[in-house]
Amino acid sequence: MDDKFDVDADLVRKLSELLTETGLGEIEYEDAGKRIRVAMPGAAPASISAAPVTVPAASESAAESGAQSADASTHPGAVTSPMVGTIYMSPAPGEAPFVRAGETVAEGQTILVVEAMKTFNEIAAPRSGTLARFIVTDGQPVEYGEALALIE
Repeated sequence: MDDKFDVDADLVRKLSELLTETGLGEIEYEDAGKRIRVAMPGAAPASISAAPVTVPAASESAAESGAQSADASTHPGAVTSPMVGTIYMSPAPGEAPFVRAGETVAEGQTILVVEAMKTFNEIAAPRSGTLARFIVTDGQPVEYGEALALIE
């Protein structure tokens, strides 16, 4: 067949690692008209719905937090996540955070890190100002574009 293409083994490995880390059943990646789908063995198709689950009261605050994050992402001083990952506020466990709310930050200063696929990605302040507040907490998973902090 003429429409086959070479598979990037490193990309497939990275996608597989991402599935394992996130607990997803499958992931699909498309670039330049070529599509790769990686699924975990025994993963159920997305169209099958699970039985209803009773949600604890703590989830209500998580939903409110998500709504605050969505609202905050439109704030002119919002620092948003460039990727899906886990937030860490300090360079290492037990160490002081990069910065605390209320402190002055300089443009380019690291304010937190997002860990994705075992790689720690520094998130820098996009502008100078006062770090008004963090919207996320240490160890919290975040989505692409989610507001992390506000700089005023």
